[in-house]
Amino acid sequence: QLQLVETGGALVQPGGSLRLSCAASGLALEYYAIGWFRQAPGKEREGVSCISRSGGRTNYADSVKGRFTISRDIAKGTAYLQMNNLRPEDTGIYYCATRFSFSLTMCGIIEGEYPYWGQGTQVTVSS
Repeated sequence: QLQLVETGGALVQPGGSLRLSCAASGLALEYYAIGWFRQAPGKEREGVSCISRSGGRTNYADSVKGRFTISRDIAKGTAYLQMNNLRPEDTGIYYCATRFSFSLTMCGIIEGEYPYWGQGTQVTVSS
């Protein structure tokens, strides 16, 4: 059973940090690219970051560059999103997603490219 479970979401003050985790099971993670997406209330879901199979390629939305870092640990079957200097506009439900990939070095953050999704974890940035 292929399953993705996000954890780590919380209520945090502006300027704070969180690390989200995405635990994968039921798949050989080394063959999959990982993406992180988020959805704020009343807005469309948007891509945040992605990481290629090998971990050698990462992409970030302009709004999070320099603040967020994506990583993966194949041995643990887990991907991470480290979020620093959080802003109120970062508030939303964060989802991890995965797709099979033949490429070791390519990834994208286009929602339609990812067929497998977790249930999401809530991140709220507020004073």
